[in-house]
Amino acid sequence: MSERKVLNKYFPPNFDPSQIPRQKKPKDLQHKVRLMSPFSMRCESCGEYIYKGKKFNARKETVEGEMYLNIKIYRFYIRCPRCSAEITFKTDPKNTDYVAENGANRNFEPWRGEEEPSGSESDPDDPMKALEDRTLDSKREMDIMDALDEIRTRNARSERVDVEDVLDRFSTEDKVIISSRMKREQEEDEKQAKSIFESADGEQVRKLKEAEPDAIHLVNQSSAAMEIPSFKPSAIIKKRKTPSSPLVIVKKKKPEPSKNALSLLASYDDDSSSSSD
Repeated sequence: MSERKVLNKYFPPNFDPSQIPRQKKPKDLQHKVRLMSPFSMRCESCGEYIYKGKKFNARKETVEGEMYLNIKIYRFYIRCPRCSAEITFKTDPKNTDYVAENGANRNFEPWRGEEEPSGSESDPDDPMKALEDRTLDSKREMDIMDALDEIRTRNARSERVDVEDVLDRFSTEDKVIISSRMKREQEEDEKQAKSIFESADGEQVRKLKEAEPDAIHLVNQSSAAMEIPSFKPSAIIKKRKTPSSPLVIVKKKKPEPSKNALSLLASYDDDSSSSSD
């Protein structure tokens, strides 16, 4: 009973598969496949809702001119179960998903907007993400190298250029005009700087003179304050004729008592003694 259905076929020893005639098929050949709808959608013609997982007999073809990292993109054709309108969608290998193309709109899916910030970056086992990162890094590195080469060539070109060679390209009249203009600008700058510094110094000296009081005036004020009759100092500050000479302090001697004062004191003593007796 087990050998009623033969699964293996016999190939003779002189079989050559290269001699089998091959048919020439067009590039845009479509294949009939059986699939389920990858997402819920709504038909644009009749408004029929097609839910995810509904089975269809579809046609499959390769999208010409569209590839992602050498991965082919496929397009699928299905029919609306209500109005038989054609609906197409294709694969999206970048996001590992499908994209609605024509004939239907994809229903809103709230969980699709919640993207984890470190979902694909923290997953080291994602080969697609790793391949994409490597391609982006290589492209960025090539751009940086091109920019560096351009900067090096520009610097080498500027190093070879001499100022005298550039001036030699101009005529004598142009040289005279340029030199005179440069000299005039330099003189104007020097005059402006000189005027600014001179005005600043003069203003500073004037402010210092106004702020600092005269030393002679201060000495006169102090001597006038000391000559008040109620105040009897033991020393008087005198000033010499020359204002530049230093000040000298002269002590005043105590006045000696006169003879009349002594006689008065003696008489006062005699009177006091007689009254006591």
